Amino acid sequence: MGSYAVFLRGINVGGINIKMADLREALKDCGFADAKTLLASGNVVLSSGLDAAAVKRECEKCLRAAFGYEAWVVVMDAGRIAGLVDACPYPGDNKSTHTYITLSSDTAVLDELEAAGAALEGHDQERLGPEALAWLAPAGGTLESPFSKISAKSKFKAATTTRNLRTLIKVRDAAAALAAS
Repeated sequence: MGSYAVFLRGINVGGINIKMADLREALKDCGFADAKTLLASGNVVLSSGLDAAAVKRECEKCLRAAFGYEAWVVVMDAGRIAGLVDACPYPGDNKSTHTYITLSSDTAVLDELEAAGAALEGHDQERLGPEALAWLAPAGGTLESPFSKISAKSKFKAATTTRNLRTLIKVRDAAAALAAS
């Protein structure tokens, strides 16, 4: 039985509103009995006998059926989330800068996003592995940052999602607690 982190893309923004209690219940109804949500932005930890690719397929199918929207998720092994947090070279948030990690279920899509970010003048980013890219944004200006605008393009939606480093630390800790139980 593996422990996984599931990251939903694009909920509670743009008209797709899902209460975390409803999300948790839908996942439980689809066979993920110990699904636990964190924060209100579509972060879930759960355990399953399926591999990560199968968890992704089942979660997307479940969300589409339960909530009627084109659901996309990125699923990662709990241990990998811990490794990404540890590998991030950037500090936790400070008064001027926030650290983000873009996660992807498709290496080629993340390669394209990384190349687009590398072309931006003054943009700090570092590839953490085939599925993750860490980057910095000015505090209070994340959504307006050039990289954020690129990563929001529709061609990246189905395969990527971005989380603040603080959020990934909370997900890492919750996934570790789930694995230990």
